[in-house]
Amino acid sequence: MSVSDASDWPTSALDAAATAFAALTCEPDPPLVLDCAGFGADTGLPRRVMSLSVLRDWLLRHPRAYGARDEVWRELIRRARLDGPQWVVGAVGMALPALRQYAARLCEGYDGDPGDVDAEILTGFLTALRDRADLARPAPYASLCRAAWRAGRDLWLREREYRPVADIEHMAAGSRTPGVPYGHPDLLVRRAVVLGILDAQDEQAYIDVRLGCRSIEPIAAAVGVSVDALRMRLSRIDRRLADALAEGLLTGVASPQTVARLRTRARHRAQRRAGRAAATARRDTTVERATAAA
Repeated sequence: MSVSDASDWPTSALDAAATAFAALTCEPDPPLVLDCAGFGADTGLPRRVMSLSVLRDWLLRHPRAYGARDEVWRELIRRARLDGPQWVVGAVGMALPALRQYAARLCEGYDGDPGDVDAEILTGFLTALRDRADLARPAPYASLCRAAWRAGRDLWLREREYRPVADIEHMAAGSRTPGVPYGHPDLLVRRAVVLGILDAQDEQAYIDVRLGCRSIEPIAAAVGVSVDALRMRLSRIDRRLADALAEGLLTGVASPQTVARLRTRARHRAQRRAGRAAATARRDTTVERATAAA
């Protein structure tokens, strides 16, 4: 079947993912490959370049190769986040055996459209792949699978709990009081920036990672720092915000003396950051000159 033929394209989300994965991993020159020689020697993986379909088969034949699976999936998640849509398809294709099992189990006794279950499972997986799976924790593949299963199961539970309403026009509509906006995390972060507790250039990264639960790798790349450096920066911000909340600075009124003290600290942080950036630039220039001279 031609992938470009829209009339033959599968209607199921998982079937469509399988078709796209097959197109991206077909021999003799598949575009999606991993060089397994770059992984640890103790993983047991063959020390050669493998297409994702072949690598998937190897992992299925070695279900207890936990170290190999963790290393492969950390690399897949990084590439899916940083290297484009084809690697997203590759990650989905690698997980298809598990995703199909989940869909089959959840469709037992399900009265709705099985395609909806497929779509929910895939959506849960993709959400975790993009923003939720933490590469610093063990078993990243397991966390992706849990997210996919939960998404499909939530749909199954909603379907079971659904009850039709006979006469919706005569239902009593209860009033609902809107929540007050003060105390919202975004507003507290903005106040922290105004007070100098959080540096303005770190505001969006903090919101994206800590409040939006987005993956840290693409955000670190956009900021221009390493993932480890951004993790340490956010941890320091966490401590400053916790101290500020304990002192009531984010929910109360700060004295002029306190505001002046916080802004002085912010200037010192900016000076240290600028000094480190200048030192890094000088070191890079020295290395470049030494390389050119050699």
